[in-house]
Amino acid sequence: MILEKLDAVVIGAGPVGLACALEIQRQGLTVVVVDKGALVNSLVGYPTQMEFFSTPELLEIGGHPFPMASYKPHREDALDYYQRVAVAEKLDLRLYERVIGLRGQAGDFVVETAKGEIATRAVVVATGFFDVPNLMNIPGEGLPHVNHYYKEPYAHADREVVVVGAKNSSAKAALALTRAGARVTMVVRGPEVAETVKYWIRPDLLNRIKEGRIKAYFNTTIDAITPHSVEITTPNGPISIKADYVYALTGYRPDYSLLVDMLALPLNENDPALPPIFDVTTHETARPGVYVAGTVCGGLATSRWFIENGRHHAQLIATAMTDTLVKA
Repeated sequence: MILEKLDAVVIGAGPVGLACALEIQRQGLTVVVVDKGALVNSLVGYPTQMEFFSTPELLEIGGHPFPMASYKPHREDALDYYQRVAVAEKLDLRLYERVIGLRGQAGDFVVETAKGEIATRAVVVATGFFDVPNLMNIPGEGLPHVNHYYKEPYAHADREVVVVGAKNSSAKAALALTRAGARVTMVVRGPEVAETVKYWIRPDLLNRIKEGRIKAYFNTTIDAITPHSVEITTPNGPISIKADYVYALTGYRPDYSLLVDMLALPLNENDPALPPIFDVTTHETARPGVYVAGTVCGGLATSRWFIENGRHHAQLIATAMTDTLVKA
């Protein structure tokens, strides 16, 4: 059953999606937020007590203060903050409702979800990238002891754990696992721990590798994962590593099945990152009436946009949308 037509539907209930919804609502427009998971679902999936690299004021949306006694907020602080903002703004949230299609045109869309249909004049896509891991596409990657998301280390005390990668997520996981009593081996495709690893994390990891608490194989590829080992090829030849658990922290990407197949958003094929085509002044895509916000704007280049700079897309979109809808 299609209800009364809304002015906007925001797909994605992350920080940027919430920012878009509250700015649109402040323009006097009707809006709902739809997400296939929980409120700020990506943050729910972050590691326990994960510390943000940003200060609180850079994570604020809608002018709501993010008071903190410490310099940098943790995952739990942010979860509480964004929930309180959603309540304060009285946002209409439709959580655990997956979007499966979009039909119609600007001013007359129907967003198709697993629970029904929502009529709307405009759509904002703020789906982020954390839900789709970059797969290694090797035998054994789907085994139950292989995970592309790290949560906390405590279950792995006195266990052999392989961590794939050497960027921020992998570095932090390797250190936490080691300090919780796991025996950690890192497998790194490149020649060293990435220079982009935060300045207070990288020396710690390098020292743990140097002293032998963490074993690391560089310039190394993974050939296969078995129930009890990881088969790798090093510069000195093939090696089999014992593994009770594997964290393949190889990064994440936007959900292109949603962007292309379900929402029919044209991509910029001249950009290797394959971002959606959009107007940088309004964030309207090449499909009129559909806007993009946050990390999804960068396509595969997931480091182009964060909460800190993506939250500013909200005001651009709300202003452009209001101008368009009022004129209509």
